[in-house]
Amino acid sequence: MNCLNKKIFSIISEQALELEVRAYVIGGYVRDSLLKRKSKDIDIVVEGSGIELAQKVATTVGTNVTIFKSFGTAMLKWKDLEIEFVGARKESYRANSRKPIVENGSLEEDQLRRDFTINALAFSLQKEDFGNLSDPFNGIQDLHDGIIRTPLDPDTTYKDDPLRMLRAIRFASQLSFTITPDSLKSIIKNRDRIKILSQERINEELNKIILSPKPSVGLYLLDETGLLELIIPQLLLLKGVENIEGKKHKDNFSHTLQVVDNLAQKSDNLWLRWAALLHDIAKPATKKYERGVGWTFHGHDFIGGKMIPKIFKQLKMPLNDKMKYVQKLVQLHLRPIALVQEEVTDSAIRRLLFDAGDDIDDLMLLCEADITSKNTGVVKKHKNNFAQVKKKLIEVEEKDTIRNFKNPITGEIIMEIYGIKPGREVGIIKEYIKNAILDGVIANNKEDAQKLMENKAEELGLKKIK
Repeated sequence: MNCLNKKIFSIISEQALELEVRAYVIGGYVRDSLLKRKSKDIDIVVEGSGIELAQKVATTVGTNVTIFKSFGTAMLKWKDLEIEFVGARKESYRANSRKPIVENGSLEEDQLRRDFTINALAFSLQKEDFGNLSDPFNGIQDLHDGIIRTPLDPDTTYKDDPLRMLRAIRFASQLSFTITPDSLKSIIKNRDRIKILSQERINEELNKIILSPKPSVGLYLLDETGLLELIIPQLLLLKGVENIEGKKHKDNFSHTLQVVDNLAQKSDNLWLRWAALLHDIAKPATKKYERGVGWTFHGHDFIGGKMIPKIFKQLKMPLNDKMKYVQKLVQLHLRPIALVQEEVTDSAIRRLLFDAGDDIDDLMLLCEADITSKNTGVVKKHKNNFAQVKKKLIEVEEKDTIRNFKNPITGEIIMEIYGIKPGREVGIIKEYIKNAILDGVIANNKEDAQKLMENKAEELGLKKIK
């Protein structure tokens, strides 16, 4: 443990001794320190009152403590660490709830209730054996072997708290670990238990899977265990390959997961990864075989964008700017690729910049991630073409400043000059000027735009009042 953490652990040890309680560091911090992963969240389990020890430590280090009486926990922040204290406990569960009946317990009983062996590891904070490791379920070996295993029979673990099924998959995805075969069978057997979980708790784990270094690890496990069908069934419709007259399309499910993985190498933006996960979501609805052409998915970008609000609502995810961002990227994800396949004109680039706005860089990351093929030559060719589009984007943006486009002629200006009220004519003039700028007919400045306004206004029969 580093010097800073050793200092706070020594303080906790001293205060525990004064209170005549026994304290241990347990769970994720211990696991991550043994894996040499950084962790700022520390869980302290106390044989006694966790709240009292937290209050005493907070007074000693001069910080505030937040108490959650209904949960019997307390939390304080010190330096960049978040430290949570809880009394050791034993638990029992009812069949229709993941909320346990809790009683005071010993360290051993507390470790027994933990979800996985690698999360049941504990460091002692007692003076006589400070730093000694308690490992009742051979979690160290499981860490070494890269295994997710439950301390108890997996059926008991997952029935008691079905969130643990998602946590097993999340840890496998984050750590590149393997879930034991008996655990996987148990998750499949008990998958319907996730129906008692709140959607918010499901989303929390789902987002952590999507944010893992290689999200496909967790997403394939969600599919293998049947949990994906219960969470986002629309994704399963992407699976499978059809072959007509010797022509077949790729498996859009595996393609989608490859795109998410490709993107994960470039960005840790959660919502950009969501856009990657859902970018082809409308392909099943738009799939069509055309004789002499092959398989087509016309309009899957537009239809996919329309599907996003419904999926977000189904998942009880925020219907806010994050949802609109995902929707926008899904709707635009074919545009840069289309530019690769045709002559790249300044006009087409301006319109892409206008439609994407500040999200153009994220859109380009998504589109580059969407280049997948087993043929390395094809991938190289597409990426070289794509590089030309990116170069052109930079050139046009520097010249025309379209990304944050604002029409030089506002509706207020038009109404003031011609003495008219909001209406059809105002919209026609503004749209005419916008298109002229995007098509390169005039430069993006007020002087050229005003001349064009005057010409269009005259066509519409409008007269200046001043």
